[in-house]
Amino acid sequence: EINKLESAEKFYRKLLKDATNPQVVAQARQGLQRIETIEKKRQQQAIATAKSDPKNTEPGLLIIEAISKENQQEAAKNLARIMKIDPYTARMQLQSRGWRIYRLGAIGELKIYGEEMIKAGIPVFWAKISDIEKINIFRVQYFQSISSSEASIVCLNEQDKMGSLNFQWSEVIDKVEGLLPIFMNAMDYDPRRRSEKIRHKQMTQDYANILDLHIPNRRSIIRFCDQNYQYQKGTTHVTNTPKQSPSKLQTTNRTQWNELVNMINQKLGNIKTWSDFTSFGEAASRDYTQLLSRLKYYIDISRKIETMWDPAFHLYSTLVFLKN
Repeated sequence: EINKLESAEKFYRKLLKDATNPQVVAQARQGLQRIETIEKKRQQQAIATAKSDPKNTEPGLLIIEAISKENQQEAAKNLARIMKIDPYTARMQLQSRGWRIYRLGAIGELKIYGEEMIKAGIPVFWAKISDIEKINIFRVQYFQSISSSEASIVCLNEQDKMGSLNFQWSEVIDKVEGLLPIFMNAMDYDPRRRSEKIRHKQMTQDYANILDLHIPNRRSIIRFCDQNYQYQKGTTHVTNTPKQSPSKLQTTNRTQWNELVNMINQKLGNIKTWSDFTSFGEAASRDYTQLLSRLKYYIDISRKIETMWDPAFHLYSTLVFLKN
């Protein structure tokens, strides 16, 4: 029946494009309206059936993936049809790089929308919030030992308990990189000079580097952050020059972080690196603050100004984990 509807829709759209007779045009429009009504009823019925199962009422997210620019026009038409929105709005919801949270809601409903989108050539996936919360997060303090095949880390678990964890490098399937902005309050004059009043402005002072290693067979993520990795401890010990100025210390930390990441990359070899977090983080931290404020995100950055970028990275990394 769905294939018949799609064929009928193509026929009516072609008729609408080519016809010059007003009566034929009117009939084509009526035909399209009937198809839209049938599709809407079918979609609503499928959602109602899905929601009748308690498992399908769990909260979740629908994520839309990148679509190449040459395919966006067709994808926008299909998205508009599925979601009952206008094509311009649909086009604005597509992007050519990275992921975007498209919708929150009951997982059963999101799955139905998602399946329709996939059939229409729109790459999407969906995830339950409860599955995100089931992933173990270990925050690395330092490496205890490293060999060509395995490593031992000292880390904090979700309860902030210190312990050690051994893992094989071959267990790591994906790595996720991110830069998290660190904000500061600054004061400046109105750029239009309409007044001499000083205004408060939030500016990016620096960035924190973060790296997640995914170990799916243990349902675990090993998380490194340059703000709290203890470079002076363990097997990657680096001697610090005493009494360094803040700028030199910052440079030293950056160098040490780069050395650490290079060493990890050498051990891991050619595994997939996910580094498209920034566009996801910008949109999520702006548009989904309510969702992010409820997430436990296990990122220890000392901040003067709270931000949604930290939970946004945690969400991005756990979504990568679940998708793969």
